[in-house]
Amino acid sequence: MDDERRAHPRTPYECLIKVSHESIGTVVVKTRDISDGGMFVITENIEIPPVGTIVDGQVQDGRPIKMKVVRIVDEGIGLKFVE
Repeated sequence: MDDERRAHPRTPYECLIKVSHESIGTVVVKTRDISDGGMFVITENIEIPPVGTIVDGQVQDGRPIKMKVVRIVDEGIGLKFVE
């Protein structure tokens, strides 16, 4: 995806996040970058639900957030925040 088509600028940011879905259970992955619209997480060797799937995410002890899988590449997935 070209940066020019992005609605929100990305900021490099590394932290651990729990991602949960009935098809994968709960996995802990590392973020690569984040924006106001979503984040990219590194998921090497982890089974990922298909594009369009809504997953739950949680950073540290924060409140759970809903995210939609919008992109899958070899090194990870793009997740969009949903309300």
